[in-house]
Amino acid sequence: MSVRERKERERANRHRLIIATARELAENHGWDAVTTRRLAEQIEYSQPVLYSHFRGKNEIVGAVALEGFAELTTALRAAVPEGPADREAVAAVARAYTDFAARNPALYDAMFSLDNGLPFADEATPAPLREGFQALLDLLVDHAHPDEPGLFVETFWAALHGLVTLTRAGRLPTDRVPDRLALLVDRFVPGQTVRRP
Repeated sequence: MSVRERKERERANRHRLIIATARELAENHGWDAVTTRRLAEQIEYSQPVLYSHFRGKNEIVGAVALEGFAELTTALRAAVPEGPADREAVAAVARAYTDFAARNPALYDAMFSLDNGLPFADEATPAPLREGFQALLDLLVDHAHPDEPGLFVETFWAALHGLVTLTRAGRLPTDRVPDRLALLVDRFVPGQTVRRP
């Protein structure tokens, strides 16, 4: 291995360490605890080294958010059983979405609530965000109006996000999450009522 290859590998490892450390700090102490000074102390590198990877906290949040979208996409796709994208599949994905948000509150904030610099619904939207949207579109396309499947998916996603956000804020009782999800699926995918878990 050449010196250049070794340095590139070390840089890539340091980049991943910064992201992992920021994510860990945020999950344990909230995003306010994620400062460049604290990150530099945690990873045992100077702040200038940190700035050689990221221009500031927003870029770090964006890198964490990209990881989150990749993980969310994996969770959504794993929730869909083999076979048709029926009501039970939609219900499983809705549960996977809310479970993901509940398990990863700081990550979810990085993805949706904090300034992460990532463009949504734009030609410049990064692949992990597009893939998350596509996971929902693949599932819901047969239930959407043929002229506006994207709008249908955006509205379904917005409803899930609203339920997550209001539940996390204590505005909606946690014990009724399954009932709300069943009601949501019933409205978006007409037919037999979804069984509540």
